[in-house]
Amino acid sequence: MNLSRLDLNLVLALRALLEERNVTRAGERVGLSQPAMSAALSRLRRHFDDELLARTGNVYELTPLGVALRDRSATACDLLERVFSSQAEFDPAAEIREFTLLAADYGAAVFGAALARVLHREASGIRLTFQHPAPSVVDNTATVLSTVDGLLMPHGVIDGFPSVDLHQDRWLCLVADDNPEVGDELTLDHLARLPWAVYQRPYDAPAARQLSMLGISPRVEVSVQTFQLLPHMVEGTRRVAMIQERLAVKAVRSAAVRVLPCPFDAVPVQEAMWWHPVHTQDAAHIWLRQKAAEVGATLTGHGTAEAPSAGQGAGQGAGPAPGRL
Repeated sequence: MNLSRLDLNLVLALRALLEERNVTRAGERVGLSQPAMSAALSRLRRHFDDELLARTGNVYELTPLGVALRDRSATACDLLERVFSSQAEFDPAAEIREFTLLAADYGAAVFGAALARVLHREASGIRLTFQHPAPSVVDNTATVLSTVDGLLMPHGVIDGFPSVDLHQDRWLCLVADDNPEVGDELTLDHLARLPWAVYQRPYDAPAARQLSMLGISPRVEVSVQTFQLLPHMVEGTRRVAMIQERLAVKAVRSAAVRVLPCPFDAVPVQEAMWWHPVHTQDAAHIWLRQKAAEVGATLTGHGTAEAPSAGQGAGQGAGPAPGRL
C-alpha cells in the first residue's frame, strides 16, 4: 500500500458510510453532497473490490468486509485526529483540552481522583474523561490505545507499550463479618473450598493467576464489572474475594466485611499508565505523563493503609487505621 496515493478523505467517507449505512446521511455527516458521497462509495468499492454496502430490500446492509472495516475505520479516524492535534508546546494554564483515560474503577477511584484534584488546581481548562476498559483490551491493546490518551492498568496484564509507573498496592482478602468458616486467619484451604466473587474473570489479576500454580481453581459464584462491588457480593455470604488494599480501606466502611491478609505471597499491584507510541512526542501528552508520575509519587509517599485486625469491619463500626506497609 502506497499511502502517498491514498486520499485520506476517503477514510472519513468510509467511516460515515459504514456507520450510517445510507449515502445521503453519510454525506450530510461529513459535509458532502449526495452525488459526491456516491462517487466516494464507488471509489471505495473499487479499492476494496467489495460492495461494502449491499442493498437488501429498501435498506443497505454491510458486507462481511464492511463489518470488519467499520471498527477499523473508526479507529483510523480517531488516530488521525490525535496525530494532527499533536502540539509542539503546551500551556496547561491556558489550554482547553480533554484527556480520555481507560481505567477500572480501582484506577479511577485511587489514582484518577488524585489526578483530577491536581488538574482542578493547576489546569482549569483540562477535562478528564474516564472510561471502563472492556476485557478485549488485552487482546487488542494497540487498537484500543490508539483511540485514547492512556490506560490505567497494573503490570503483568499487557506489555510492549510505553508506560509510566504510578504507585504500588497489595492484595488483601475479603470475607463477611459473619462468615462462620473463617476465624482470625484465612488459609489456602479456605480459598479452595469457599465460593468466590471476582472482578470480571478469575485470572484477570496476576495475583489470582498465582492460585493456579498453587493448585487452586476459584469456584466463582459471582463476577462483577467493578472492584467496589466485591464487598457487597461478599457481605452476608460464605464467599471470599481479593481486593486492593487502597479499596479495602473503603470496603470495611461500606459493607459488613472483614479484611484479612492473603494466605500466599501475592505479587503486589504495580499500577501504571500505558499509552500508544503516537503520543510519545506530543507536548500535551508529555505534560499529562509528568503530572501522572507526580501524583503517583505522592500516593506512594503516603503509603497504604493497614488492614484492620481480624474481626474489624463496617458492621462493628471499626475501620482500618492509617499507617505504612
